[in-house]
Amino acid sequence: MKIIFIRHGQGEHTLSPTESLHINHPSLTEKGKQQAQQLAHTFPLHTDDTIVISPTRRTIQTSLIWSQNISCTLIVHPFVGPRMFPLLAPDQAYSCDQILPLHQIRSDYPSVRIAECSQHIWRGGINTISEQEFSTVADQFITWCRQQDQPRIYIVTHDGTINAYRSYFGESVTRHHFLQESQSYVLHI
Repeated sequence: MKIIFIRHGQGEHTLSPTESLHINHPSLTEKGKQQAQQLAHTFPLHTDDTIVISPTRRTIQTSLIWSQNISCTLIVHPFVGPRMFPLLAPDQAYSCDQILPLHQIRSDYPSVRIAECSQHIWRGGINTISEQEFSTVADQFITWCRQQDQPRIYIVTHDGTINAYRSYFGESVTRHHFLQESQSYVLHI
C-alpha cells in the first residue's frame, strides 16, 4: 500500500511569522489556492481515490480545490491533524494549529466524511500528545488505512505531522526534512 502525504497549500498563517502563527483557523492564500489546483495535474484523482484530511480549514480547502469535479472519497481524520515536530511543551503550540470543531466541519464542509474517533482526540488533537500516545495513534491510523483496502491513500496534512509519521516509521528526520507547501512524500507500507 502506498501512502502519499501532501502538505497543504500556502496558508495565511505563513505570511508573516511569528505573528501570523497565532491566527485561528487560517484559510489558504491565493497562492495556496493555486497550489491546490496544481495538485490536480501532479496527482490526477479518480473516483475510487481516497483523500484523508487534517481537520483544519487550510487542509480541507486544499483537498476540496484539488478534488473539484471528481467524486472521490474525502475523509477528515484527527489522526493526521497538526503535530509539532520536534515535540515541544504544550504551551508552545500555535493557535493556527488548533483543529476545527466537529460541528463547524459539518456545517462548513458538508461534502466531507468525518472519521469516527474518540471525542478526546477530536477535542484535543495530536499536536501536543506525548510520543508514546502518538505511537498508539499512529498504530491505529495505519491499521485504519489498511482497512480501507486501497492501493493508495492521499493524506493532506502538515509538515510536522508528515515528519512525525516518517519518524514513527523509523526514519531519521529533522526540521530540515519539512516539505514546502503542496509538496509530497510517498511512504510504502
